[in-house]
Order: sequence, then structure tokens, then C-alpha cells
Amino acid sequence: MVQEITTAAKTKSYFWLANYKSKLRTAEEAVQIVKSGDKIVMHGNCAFPMRLINALVKRKDELENVSILHALTVGDIPYLKPGMEKHFRHVSYFMGSDARKAVNEGRADFTPIYLFEYPLLFVKGIIKPNFAFVHLSPPDEHGFCSFGVEVGIIKSAAENSDVIIAQVNPNMPRALGDSFIHINKLTYIVEVDDPIAELPQSKSDLSPQMMEIYMKIGMYVADLIEDGSTIQMGIGVIPDSVSKFLDTKNDLGIHSEMFSDGIIDLVGKGVITNRKKKLHAGKTIAGFVLGTKKLYDYIDNNPSIEFHPQEYVNDPFVIAQNYRMIAINSAIEIDLTGQVCSDSFGTKLYSGFGGQVDFIRGAARSEGGKPIIALPATTKDFKISRIVPTLKNGAGVVTNRADVHYVVTEYGVAQLHGKSIRGRVLELINIAHPDFRDELKSFARKNNYI
Repeated sequence: MVQEITTAAKTKSYFWLANYKSKLRTAEEAVQIVKSGDKIVMHGNCAFPMRLINALVKRKDELENVSILHALTVGDIPYLKPGMEKHFRHVSYFMGSDARKAVNEGRADFTPIYLFEYPLLFVKGIIKPNFAFVHLSPPDEHGFCSFGVEVGIIKSAAENSDVIIAQVNPNMPRALGDSFIHINKLTYIVEVDDPIAELPQSKSDLSPQMMEIYMKIGMYVADLIEDGSTIQMGIGVIPDSVSKFLDTKNDLGIHSEMFSDGIIDLVGKGVITNRKKKLHAGKTIAGFVLGTKKLYDYIDNNPSIEFHPQEYVNDPFVIAQNYRMIAINSAIEIDLTGQVCSDSFGTKLYSGFGGQVDFIRGAARSEGGKPIIALPATTKDFKISRIVPTLKNGAGVVTNRADVHYVVTEYGVAQLHGKSIRGRVLELINIAHPDFRDELKSFARKNNYI
């Protein structure tokens, strides 16, 4: 890669080129400066710097109590395997499957926090990392590299770390917006030419019956979306289902912590234009993407998309400035008063807060906004209601009952905002699975809810 940059420099004055070359190292050389007890913040999601991670893990017998901080992990992460915990202590701010297992087995830690506040831990100096391991695009003619598929969390964290070690990869897209770092700020540079990790939209193994349920949920949610709305679009079966019913909408916008491949078709059909947005008109705004190479190619140098740090994208007061902001989030279970659990199964930790509360509160303050919690009425085997009398013992309340406005299941829409406990209970029973409504009514009567 350095040869390509040198060749290009013959036609332009790359004043930074000598500095770039002086920082080149192998991954093994770059990680030699990490010592026991150090704290490393890691580029997460699909941007995991695997060459640096693998080189670090090779040094495990030389290291103890190295803290590694990040949100979602995508891929097979070696320092999360059993037996690694005395060398590397992972601190998760949003758990994927590997981290979830490690946390629940006591081999890693979990920190509950709103997503917009996570980068502020570094900005405010509450956490001071010794290192940031990042995965960047090649520098442009001015020496600026893009953080690519994950800008939101890592940018502020890296800028507040003592040392930045970067994988520079020609396969990393050049995401635009507040998404760049100059090579002068990098301590070491490791050139790689590796595919970027992908997380395809769910190729669901759900039964036809469950897929029909999700389609009904998607239809009800889409009915709540008016022309000119700005939407928080995530990844998973529910946002996929909603997107299938948006073809007749006009001038939708995107302001979301992240988005996936589904946005591409909606832009192509003229559904998403961002024209009616009051904030960043004409622009799709996000912190990161989770998707495939098709998506990475789409965001590369795309002037209609801007990436920003998560403390901006997910700030409820920023979100609220959007017109008709629609926040679509899901839950594990919701009780009859409207308390939402979305990060644990009882005492067993599952994921994290993510941006649910950020967007629920931002949408509530938006002109014409609608905060929506969408979930199937039962588990996929139809044996357990997800609208419950009380949350499981130890379950975490992510979104409290006062924040909940709309709840959607395949049986319809419950509008809770401004409703008494009696009103909420009746609304939620009405969208519960019919097999569980008598049980829910009996509990409600016994506790004088109705």
C-alpha cells in the first residue's frame, strides 16, 4: 500500500508521506509496547482490527490484567475464550454472543450505559485508555484516514487515548462526515489488505408462522410512519419487516445510531430522500453500519451519508430536532404497566442499553415524533407471553414506563402515553396473545389495576 501512496505522491505534494512511512510497523512490532495492566479501547462492530488483536493475543503469556474495552463484537474474538481472563479482562458496553458468554461466566465485565454517554466517558476523562487499536481507510491526499464502518464510538475514544495503533486497509470504505483522523495523530501504522467483517441482514430460520407475525408487526409499525418522517433504522427481523411496507411512503429521512443494507433499496426507490429533515437536510446521519460489502461500497465516499460520533448522533436533544422522529426498538418482555426489559433474561445479562432510551426520549421530544417498542406477543414456540404480569426476577428495566408511548405486536398498537395504569393494562392486554389474556386480566384484577 505504501508503494501505491508513494506513486500517487509523484503528482501531488503529500507533505505527510515521510511521517507516514516512519510509523510503519508489523502488527507484532506495534503491539510490543503494550504492557501488563494497560487499558486498550478497541475499534468494534465490523471494524475489529483482527491483525492487531491476534498479534496481541500471541503475547498473552507475557501479559496480565490488560483491560480491553469496546461495544459489540463481530467475529471470533480470541481474548474472549476461556482461560484468557487472567491475561485480558474484557469490559463490554454492549454484548455480542462471545462477550455475553464471557460476562455470564464471570470472565468479563459489563457496564450498563446509554450509548450516547459511552464515548463521553473518554471525552470527560472518566476512563483514560493507554491505547486505542483502530481500523482505518488509507489516507487521502491530505493525510486523513476515515474510521470507516464504525465512527460513532471509536473516534472520541481514540482521540482521548495516549497511543493510537492503526490497521490501514484499502478495503475499509471512506465514510464521510465527522469521521476522520490525520496520520500525524497515529503512533504506529500496520498496513493490511483484509476483507472487512460482514454481518448480513438476518436470513431468518424462523417458521413461516413466525415470519407472518413479524410481517404483521412491520405493517402496524409502518402505518404509524407518516410521509416526511425521520426514522431510526436498525438491523434484525423487525426493521427488515417494517422496510417491506415503506414503498408507498414519501420523503423519509434517516437519523439512526446505525443502519444496514436495507436502506439501499429504499433510497433507490425514492422512499428515503432526507429532503424534509430539519436537521442535516438531504443527509442520512448515523454512527456506524452493520452489513455486507454491498453496504460498504455504498457508503464509500457517498456525499449523501454522514457519520458522526455517537455522543452527537444519539444525544436525545439532537434526535429531538428531527421532524416526526420515529424510534423503532424491540424488547425481551414488557410488563402490564409498560416497563420494558431489553437487555437481560431475568438475572442473565444478554445485550446492553444500546441506543434504545436515547432514541425513545429523542423521538418523544420531536415535533410529531413517535417512540415505538415492537415485539411479538409470544416467544417463537408460542408457549410464553412477552407481555407479562411482572418482569422476571432480576430483569433490567431499560426503558421505564413513563418513557413508553407506543407498543406494537402482531395484534395491533397500544398507545400508553398519558394513560393511567388501568388504561395501560387494558391497552396491553388487548395486544397480548389471546391465549394469555385471561391470565393477564386475572393478575390485573387481583392487584387492583382494573
